[in-house]
Amino acid sequence: MSLNGSPGYLISNTGRKLSHLLTRLYQPHGITSEQWSLLHLLCQEEGLTQRELGMKADKDPANTTRILDQLERKGLVERRHNPLDRRSFKLHPTESGRSLNRQLTPVEQQFAASLTEGISEEDLTIFYAVMAAINENADQQSGT
Repeated sequence: MSLNGSPGYLISNTGRKLSHLLTRLYQPHGITSEQWSLLHLLCQEEGLTQRELGMKADKDPANTTRILDQLERKGLVERRHNPLDRRSFKLHPTESGRSLNRQLTPVEQQFAASLTEGISEEDLTIFYAVMAAINENADQQSGT
């Protein structure tokens, strides 16, 4: 079987391309697509712990920490003490983070729309169903 016939290769290769293109769009704003994804999640649901955010973003703890450190250095996210657990922090976007998220959300939406241009709703419905099934199968294999 060629690499082009491997679902894993196709998904991974496409994901890298999309991430690279989106990061190029975000570059003038000083943020990467990975950073924006965590910032966006926090703007939707403030007060998550780092563990909760990592799980929602499907990122490993080390990667989540690295990205949050970058966002904090940029003044886009702040860690606040968790009153229920002194060992953890609650994460909140700063006003600068919220403002940047408001600026970049339409950029991401327009980018997503451009990717699906010319693809029928029926094909998109099938695509989303197939991707969900592949994700579920991958979760079962990894034990999550």
